[in-house]
Amino acid sequence: MKKEYIRPFLWGGALGAMVVGRVARIQPAKLVQGLARAIQLSVAPVFLLTGVSALIGVLTNRLSRVMDRADHLGAGSQQSESPEARSRSTADTFDFLRRRSRLLMRAIQCATVTGVLVAAVVAVMFVSAVAALDLAAIVVPLFVVAMLALMLALLLLLRETQIATAQLRRRF
Repeated sequence: MKKEYIRPFLWGGALGAMVVGRVARIQPAKLVQGLARAIQLSVAPVFLLTGVSALIGVLTNRLSRVMDRADHLGAGSQQSESPEARSRSTADTFDFLRRRSRLLMRAIQCATVTGVLVAAVVAVMFVSAVAALDLAAIVVPLFVVAMLALMLALLLLLRETQIATAQLRRRF
């Protein structure tokens, strides 16, 4: 008499089938539950991606305004009557604009890195849930680095805003 072995088949952390000998008895409802769980775990960080994309939009709009101001200043400085007065105030303003644009570009880079890392977290979490693997050793460092990049992007935005307001105070 031959022994039959019963082995569970896990998919997405849910029991999806029973393997008896060489025959599998599939339980579709359990497979759907596993997939639903995988999607639930993966979707939570997607809301963070929405916020990061909004931040990138704010940063690019600010950078665009800095570039427009530099273009306007460059065109206006050529029409000024006094070259000595024009050169000193224009040089100071261009320095402010250059510093602001550098800070904004770094902030955009950090926010973009945040978005990429959060997307990687979503992908790894989905794979982890579907394959019933414990990939916390990958998810945790990715998420921590993503949060550090987000904090740096926000601090750079804060510094750029301080420079912009200081420039405004000097003008009036």
